Amino acid sequence: MITGIAHINLLVPPGTLDKAHEFYVGTLGFTAAPVPELQKGTLAWFNITPDGSQQIHVAFGTNEPGSSRHPCLKVSSPDALLALRQRIWDHHVAGSLGAPMEADKPGDQNSGASGVEYPNRFFARDYAGNRLEFSL
Repeated sequence: MITGIAHINLLVPPGTLDKAHEFYVGTLGFTAAPVPELQKGTLAWFNITPDGSQQIHVAFGTNEPGSSRHPCLKVSSPDALLALRQRIWDHHVAGSLGAPMEADKPGDQNSGASGVEYPNRFFARDYAGNRLEFSL
């Protein structure tokens, strides 16, 4: 039986793993995980959970601009969701090389569909255009 998600794979342009580390470790707070020796320099793994049972894998490739395809990352509380939204927005506004391309501004409506079904969530696109949803 399936019990959960082990990892998701996202695409970034070749040569941008440093930007992936800036966003996924520096902004989202994930920890970098070791990759297989033969794949060093071609991909990066990030632990979502402290035990590493859930990860994001980043590999080289091209994203479709404006794609609605996305993973949804669960956040622990309303306060944590708000703090994360602010941190992502601040990184977006700062505009460093690893900054998110897009981010829902704190206090504004989120960029996804609206309705009672979606009371607590927001979206951002990492520096490579991967759309990410964050939700309770």
